[in-house]
Amino acid sequence: MKLPVVSGRECVQALIKSGFIFKRQHSSHIILVREKPYSLIVVPDHTTLDRGTLRAIIRQTGIAVNEFLELL
Repeated sequence: MKLPVVSGRECVQALIKSGFIFKRQHSSHIILVREKPYSLIVVPDHTTLDRGTLRAIIRQTGIAVNEFLELL
């Protein structure tokens, strides 16, 4: 499935909708955390995320790609 071009902020908003909580921001990286099941995700705060980076973030969250696309 082809992923759309999204910004780091759009990705963060979608992850917050799925249950992640903003923990902190270190330079250009936004750190999100989810309690159950525990997961820590780092999202670059770039204007566009590479598709490979976005796919890796989605894989780390354990969310299906189509579910993530619905959250955008």
